[in-house]
Amino acid sequence: MMNSMRWFAAAAALSVAAGCGGRQDAAWSGYAQADYVYVASPLAGTLSVLHVQAGQQVSRGNPLFTLESEAEKAAREEAGARLEAARYQAENTDKGKREPEVAVNQAQLSQARAQAELARHDLARKRELVAKGFISRAQLDEAQATLAQAQARVRELSSAVQVAQLPARADERAAADAQVEAARQVLKQSVWRHQQKEQSAPADAQVADTFFRPGEFVAAGQPVVALLPPGNLKARFYVPEAQLPSVALGQDVLLECDGCGAPVAARVTHIATRPEYTPPVIYSNSQRSKLVFMAEAQPAPADATRLRPGQPLGVRPRAAPPEKPKP
Repeated sequence: MMNSMRWFAAAAALSVAAGCGGRQDAAWSGYAQADYVYVASPLAGTLSVLHVQAGQQVSRGNPLFTLESEAEKAAREEAGARLEAARYQAENTDKGKREPEVAVNQAQLSQARAQAELARHDLARKRELVAKGFISRAQLDEAQATLAQAQARVRELSSAVQVAQLPARADERAAADAQVEAARQVLKQSVWRHQQKEQSAPADAQVADTFFRPGEFVAAGQPVVALLPPGNLKARFYVPEAQLPSVALGQDVLLECDGCGAPVAARVTHIATRPEYTPPVIYSNSQRSKLVFMAEAQPAPADATRLRPGQPLGVRPRAAPPEKPKP
């Protein structure tokens, strides 16, 4: 369709004197060109709600369509729960054991101290008995070993009580923080996926077309709605080779069309670097008059609403205002 429109616009240059309000002076021939914005979701799903219809005007942020998102919603809830679990685990590393657990260790320490004290008294008594010859030296050695064992047990349980009151090591805390951050990023991904199932208008625009109905399955990246912002309408016209020096980027032109009323002001934004032919003829000097260059002109968004995509246009350079006479 695009090629046929180009051929139509180029061929119209031969008879433009009959169009554009009956003006008899030559005009460059062209047509209105639209750059549509195709709105799609990067995720697949069944179309649940279509909020717009063709021809409707929408504002930036207005909802366009919604895909079913039960799986994404469940994934978001799961990610949120995992983040909470990771946070609790990280906070737990800042704490020692619970008070009842510490109390158990302290009770064991008290028992060990009592046993060590008993072993100390027993050793002192057996030293006196050995000195008097009532018991053997072996029994004294056994009492000394029992005391040493009891004292070691006291030191062990004292360390256990201290460790029970300490938080986790710095490396463990860093690992817990990393788990929290990983869970946070997973939740962020889940939220993003859920949000992608609901698409809104990226700009003020007219709904040019819709391609699906509720209940139909939409593939990932498949456009559901086509939008036409006013700023995406432009004029595409063709300038004969001989007149190409009279066209420059930034030049002001006037767009004329049947039923448009006053000409639409526009500015040249693009000039093709390669020529085209109006009909398919051979490249020769005798046919060089049919050699044209494609150019584009952009009207102001407020004026662009007067144009319709594919509408034939006549394009004329805008006359410079007359110079004021010097005093």
